[in-house]
Amino acid sequence: MNFTNKTLQHVTHFAIRFNKNSFGVIRSTPLAIHAPLMPNQSIDGSLPLNTLGPVMKTEPLYNLQVPVKNYIYVFYFSCLIPLNALFVEDGKMKHRVFLATWKDIPSENELQLQIKECHLNADTVPSKLQYNNVYMIAKRNVEGQDALYQSLKLTDVTELRLMNGGHRCEGRVEVKCQGEWGTVYDYKWYMKAADVVCRQLECGPAVDAPRAARFGSGVGPIWLVNTVCKGTESTLSDCDHFPIQDYREQGASHSWDAGVVCSGFVRLAGGDGPCLGQVEVRSGKDWVPLSDGNFTLLTAQVICAELGCGKAVSFLQDVSFRESDRVWPKEFQCKGHEPELRFCHKESCPGGACHRGAVQVFCSVYTEVRLMKNGISQCEGQVEMHISGQWKMLCASHWNMANANVVCQQLGCGVAISTPEGAYFVEGGGEIWKARFHCSGAESFLWNCPVTALGIPDCTHGNTALVICSVSAGNQTQVLPQCNDSVSESAGSAASQESAATCSDRRQLRLVDGGSPCAGRVEILHQGSWGTICDDSWDLSDAHVVCRQLGCGEALNATVSAHFGEGSDRIWLDDLKCTGKESHIWKCPSRGWGQHDCRHKEDAGVICSDFLKLRMVSEDQECAGWLEVFYNGTWGSVCHSLMADITLSIICRQLGCGDSGTLNSSIVPREGSRLRWVDRIQCQKTDSFLWQCPSDPWRYNSCSSREEAYVSCAGARPKSCPTAAPCTDKEKLRLRGGDTMCSGRVEVWHEGSWGTVCDDSWSLAEAEVVCQQLGCGSALEALQEAAFGPGNGSIWLDEVQCMGRESSLWDCAAEPWGQNNCKHEEDAGVRCSGGRRLLLPTTAGTRPGPNLVRGNFSLSEMLCLILGALLFLVLVILVTQTYRWRAKHRALSSFEDVLDEAVYEEIDYLVTTKEDLLGSTGALSDDSVTKLPYYTGDGEDNSDFRSAPGTQRTEAPSEDYDSAEEVPVPVAPPASWMSKGEVPPEEENGVTASQTGSSVQFSRGVAGSGKEAASPWLLQGEEVDPGYDDVELNALGTSTMVFP
Repeated sequence: MNFTNKTLQHVTHFAIRFNKNSFGVIRSTPLAIHAPLMPNQSIDGSLPLNTLGPVMKTEPLYNLQVPVKNYIYVFYFSCLIPLNALFVEDGKMKHRVFLATWKDIPSENELQLQIKECHLNADTVPSKLQYNNVYMIAKRNVEGQDALYQSLKLTDVTELRLMNGGHRCEGRVEVKCQGEWGTVYDYKWYMKAADVVCRQLECGPAVDAPRAARFGSGVGPIWLVNTVCKGTESTLSDCDHFPIQDYREQGASHSWDAGVVCSGFVRLAGGDGPCLGQVEVRSGKDWVPLSDGNFTLLTAQVICAELGCGKAVSFLQDVSFRESDRVWPKEFQCKGHEPELRFCHKESCPGGACHRGAVQVFCSVYTEVRLMKNGISQCEGQVEMHISGQWKMLCASHWNMANANVVCQQLGCGVAISTPEGAYFVEGGGEIWKARFHCSGAESFLWNCPVTALGIPDCTHGNTALVICSVSAGNQTQVLPQCNDSVSESAGSAASQESAATCSDRRQLRLVDGGSPCAGRVEILHQGSWGTICDDSWDLSDAHVVCRQLGCGEALNATVSAHFGEGSDRIWLDDLKCTGKESHIWKCPSRGWGQHDCRHKEDAGVICSDFLKLRMVSEDQECAGWLEVFYNGTWGSVCHSLMADITLSIICRQLGCGDSGTLNSSIVPREGSRLRWVDRIQCQKTDSFLWQCPSDPWRYNSCSSREEAYVSCAGARPKSCPTAAPCTDKEKLRLRGGDTMCSGRVEVWHEGSWGTVCDDSWSLAEAEVVCQQLGCGSALEALQEAAFGPGNGSIWLDEVQCMGRESSLWDCAAEPWGQNNCKHEEDAGVRCSGGRRLLLPTTAGTRPGPNLVRGNFSLSEMLCLILGALLFLVLVILVTQTYRWRAKHRALSSFEDVLDEAVYEEIDYLVTTKEDLLGSTGALSDDSVTKLPYYTGDGEDNSDFRSAPGTQRTEAPSEDYDSAEEVPVPVAPPASWMSKGEVPPEEENGVTASQTGSSVQFSRGVAGSGKEAASPWLLQGEEVDPGYDDVELNALGTSTMVFP
């Protein structure tokens, strides 16, 4: 109502009442007008009403007289209310009131309904109607017919909210009706209904419409069931739904409460999760980046709180825009206490142009850290962290000096002196946070360190992390000894040992480029710069020290040769020789700091037992399959108990398979035994990776095979090929169940799975196409009725009809994929000839050549080949033996002629030269001649070298011996062999033979220097080169013999 004072004086003492009316309308509270109302002043007001007043008949029925008075005058208003019905809160109108008013309702406002084919009596109908909020007022029997007078209970949803979500715009849907909050049953709950809810709450478009009480089970009534929206409604109550009542009385359960996830007004995009990334706000249907102009940490705090992401730990300005060229045209100036970003004060960008830089915000549930001793926060004590609004102690398991250094530096307490063991600082019985931090020591805040919670067991009471920093409680700084790298850390006085310990603690260790804080290239921070370790002598003992120092369990592998990539800058250590028991890797014996003979291609690395990896296992799907985790060097299954949508979302996002996923509980459990590593994984929205999610401890058998998780992500799709690499039609066809690779049941790959072909119309023409497509030669048989056994899965093809000349089975006519009237007892098969055709490039009009390469052979062909080879071998042996006998006979009978006619000229010349060198004359002695090697035989096989028969001469050659070419005198071997008494490398028992193609090569060994008489060319270690090249002798047209 609006009141305006048109008088020249102020007005006071306002009052209002409702005269007689047909609705019983009266005011619930007095009219509140702030007096006085000055001249020409206007004011708006409201007045709650109810229908508890007296009902008085008026003419017309819907007329309402309202007098308003002040201390000057009374004003009367006549209001026409377009209602011709009386409403009461519970719908059960009294019989007397109904009869008094029903006759005054105009006929045009009456609605008569006739219930046809009603087999219920008049006593049963009221109970059925009352289920739908229709109540019986009176009953009459008119001319034998029952006439029922009913009143309707008209109700509406007055308020709407989302509960138990991460922020205002997500959660369990709750509506307020009859003054009580209740939930919505998820039957027929779809995205269109979620869109209506999000629009009604001004939360942007809907992102998800989860069911099955994803945001927890509600309490109180279940008001709405079968809620079906078109998506254009203004409110949820405008959608179609069953009558509003508490459906718990009808068996509905809060286990099926509906939920909604809206996009909201602000989001963090482009990060590893919804709680870190570039700030974007919704503008219409689009997301646009927020300018970093005048952006403060207070604004970041409001954003993190609105998103349910804890508190802002940092933000980064002047970031390149992620995708959009548009910028939000205003700047937010938050005070930090606003519930949402849209409630913050907004200012237009200076000059109408916003700064062209985006801003990234990092939220975390880890927000503060402190050291507590005697109830006071100091620079020594037990480590406590503010996590999700509560202070919690950190567990001492795997707590190390690198973590302690980060805590001390974050608190301004210098550096860490020690991490004492024991419970002398421990106080209080609060919760101990079991997650493990893997700091390198260079982080500014503890929450910037990698965190692992998956599979971590609960921490025992009293086993809390303790730290002593270099700055004491009274801000007294302890003087740290100077580091002297030239002094051995393992020797010296107590002072030098203390110095070594302190210097050791200042150094830092990390693993790089391994995808995990527990795997990667080993790097050490020394003298202010990071450097690597050379892999000389690098083994598991060294790797054990690294893994234990980093809190990553035991070493599984000590990698070498820059397995995780090459580092840069310095190479700090080389030739480490750890025993495996050292507390720090730099305490192991080595060459010394910076002393090495390596390059970065020799950088060392480690893989620790706490290294984790994730995958999905499926034969035919990408981004869907059995979830497995790699832990302690072995792949094992993941169990699905308590696995909520947020956990599935993190899994899919981590694998690059979209932002959401579902569990498939209808899949048949896998057979066989395997490790089932972990169960009861419960991720939070602030987790970016599965490793950060708490769970039950690691176990070899955490659940049964029926509880293994099979996950389907939003990005799930059939594998386009049965292999990881791109494929052709050939790879999409295979034969199974046959006795060779070119026989069996025909199977084809389609929509991510293998299936069979029905034998309807299956003939040699189709089999020929299959054999040719597989490179298996020609078709021998086209088999039907599952001759190679029935297949499984889909029957992809039926009524295949080929001409026999098609290059692929896909080119043949067939029924549409998957349409058939067959069973697997009708699977088609083929038997091919087994020949594989070598695909040679041909030009147009050129006929392909013959089958050049044989692949698979049948059994009969193999037997023929074996028998043929044996016969050929026998024939070769017989011919060889014949030639050997013939050659031996001829050589013995013609030796003298050969020497007289072919050899002696050369020997005379050679011996004359030798005699000149030796200072003697005369003919060559028989003894000298007998020491010359000679050759007999003319067969293809290896022939014998024979020593000359001492002083005995051979008989004259036979008359039928063919003339031979000149026989060369052997060239002397190197003098180094003779002088050292070594045997030439070619020598093996005096003779070696090698065969290449049709040429057989022989070389005769030469005795050492201890047998000087064996060589006419050597005397007192002197060497004479006769200067002759090798000459080939072709005897009787046989293979070429080569003398070195």
